[in-house]
Amino acid sequence: MRTVAVVDDATVIRESLPALMPRLRFAGGWSTIEEMLAARPVADALVLDLHLSNASQPDVRQGVAAIRAAVSAGYRVCVFSQEERRFVLAACLAAGASGVVSKSAPTARAEEVITAVAEGEVVVPPSVIGLVEVLVRRNSLTILSERQRQVLAGRARGLTYAEMSSQLHLSESTLRGYWAEVSRNVSEHFQRVVPAELEHALGLGPGDLLEYWPDPVATVAAPAVAERRAAPWWRLRPTR
Repeated sequence: MRTVAVVDDATVIRESLPALMPRLRFAGGWSTIEEMLAARPVADALVLDLHLSNASQPDVRQGVAAIRAAVSAGYRVCVFSQEERRFVLAACLAAGASGVVSKSAPTARAEEVITAVAEGEVVVPPSVIGLVEVLVRRNSLTILSERQRQVLAGRARGLTYAEMSSQLHLSESTLRGYWAEVSRNVSEHFQRVVPAELEHALGLGPGDLLEYWPDPVATVAAPAVAERRAAPWWRLRPTR
């Protein structure tokens, strides 16, 4: 049984997950990343909400800043959030998160993803899978083999491993192995590129992704970007 810690500003989430996910052992729950890091729980993974700021704790770190802090402290991070914007989820992987699962996912699926992250796997969210395929088609992501690209294309179209097995004439276990390699390679690639490069690859405007990035930017191209970054960078905008 894997051990996880939870950081979420919602008390009901922190207190209900242990009952809802019996396959996991919970080391505790905290409302801020600062409190969790001060407690330093021993855990195989950290279940982290992206939006931690509220009326009672308006200035806490959240988003990719919280991810970076947890990863730097040695934790494997599984983002557990209602956030749906693909480029924000891609930024989570780029910041070092090992997995992302939506709070709207069935509890069994969320438990499965969190367990996988705790066991050392990388879990790319479905919404980002299609985005990764676009990057491959644009030749912005060239690190995948031809077979890995075929598996990526199948996953992007929602094919099951059984369906891909029939099409590619490979066993399901072999396909799962390819997908694990794709997930790891994509995560490592996102973590290597600088925010500006990732923005360009995602088709974003200059500075769009930087609003979610915790590292200072040495050069700012436009006054509008500087104005946007004047506010605390960890304050995520509301989901559209």
